[in-house]
Amino acid sequence: MRVLPFIYLAYMFVFLYFLIFFLLIYVRNRKDLFSFEELGKHYGVSFVVPAYNEGETIGEALKAIFDIDYDNIIEVIVVNDCSTDNTREVVEKFKKVYPKIKLINNEKNLGNAAGSQNVGLRNARGELIAVVDADSYPSGDCLKKMVGYFDDPRVGVVTAPVYVRNNDKFLERLQYIEYKTIGFSRRLLDYVDGVYVTPGPLAVYRKTALDEIGGFDEKNLTQDIEATWSLAYYKWKRRMCLATQVTSTAPTKFKEWFSQRRRWLLGGLQCIKKHWKTMLNPKTGMLGMFIVPFFILGTFLGSVGLGVFIYIFSTRIISNFLYTRYSITANTPLVTLNDFYLTPSFLNYLGVLLFLFGLVFTFIILKVLKEKLLTKQRMFDLFFYVFVYNSLYPLILISSIWKLARGKMEWK
Repeated sequence: MRVLPFIYLAYMFVFLYFLIFFLLIYVRNRKDLFSFEELGKHYGVSFVVPAYNEGETIGEALKAIFDIDYDNIIEVIVVNDCSTDNTREVVEKFKKVYPKIKLINNEKNLGNAAGSQNVGLRNARGELIAVVDADSYPSGDCLKKMVGYFDDPRVGVVTAPVYVRNNDKFLERLQYIEYKTIGFSRRLLDYVDGVYVTPGPLAVYRKTALDEIGGFDEKNLTQDIEATWSLAYYKWKRRMCLATQVTSTAPTKFKEWFSQRRRWLLGGLQCIKKHWKTMLNPKTGMLGMFIVPFFILGTFLGSVGLGVFIYIFSTRIISNFLYTRYSITANTPLVTLNDFYLTPSFLNYLGVLLFLFGLVFTFIILKVLKEKLLTKQRMFDLFFYVFVYNSLYPLILISSIWKLARGKMEWK
């Protein structure tokens, strides 16, 4: 297993490189992290809300949309993908209150959000298309703070940070920290034109930009990532506004969480497969020179390196335990006190150091976002998130690769 230290050292190099990269961006731009482009032209906006069995949440989502402070919302198109619950009835009820709602009922189930989003796109009349998930709730100031970016004719999409709406249970609180970290990091990437995903809970697209890339890829499990990569390929700018937000309902059970994260990784692997030829190709701009390499390194090397650290540390503990147990059982000195030690190796020290760096970076992010951390529960959540929660991703990656190899690419 001599190859393991080299893999781990490569992981540490990449981790430290991007950590310093993010810290330098933060230090240089910390005074205007929450700035945004002032609203100029009031573009016509069409909302598209794909829905499948969202009867419990879509009503509140529609209320949130109509509470947005913006004077040129043309329509809110809800595309019902043959829901088997009361989604259709809920939307029809709200349609009586909000005449701008346009309900489209698909004749057959398309099986994914991308198909319904494309149906909405084809029927939309606005210059800008705001895509919102049926379990997400945009802030009332989102359009006033996001639409101004489109005065730059090369801006193709603007997104906002997604925060967890339900954060009472332990798993939800861990996702709360994760979403905060993701949103902040995405804002830092905005400074280098490196935004690589505009998530489904809220993204505002220029309609002509979506038309140029052919809409959303209905074969990809993460159509929002793929659309962002395609926009980058066609040299459209992708912007991130940290001054507003959208909240979304996070998975409440581990199985649901695992399935969602696996779908995200599977979709990412599909994106890599589709765009791998752009890798390190200067003609493809930031897509090939930054986004694809960044995504590959972050997905594979990061997960593998983390797995190696866990492997090295756990095998040392397990082997010492087994040797001691067999020695006692056989009443034979298979191991002596001189042999029994838990002195960490150099790699173990570096691994712990990396975890501490990750802890500090996450702490900085939460402090900048004005989160209250100095409580026992918050501190426990933070430590668990850094040291345990993130360690689950190698398992998700393995499961994703296994499903990809078997050709099982279902949405759930």
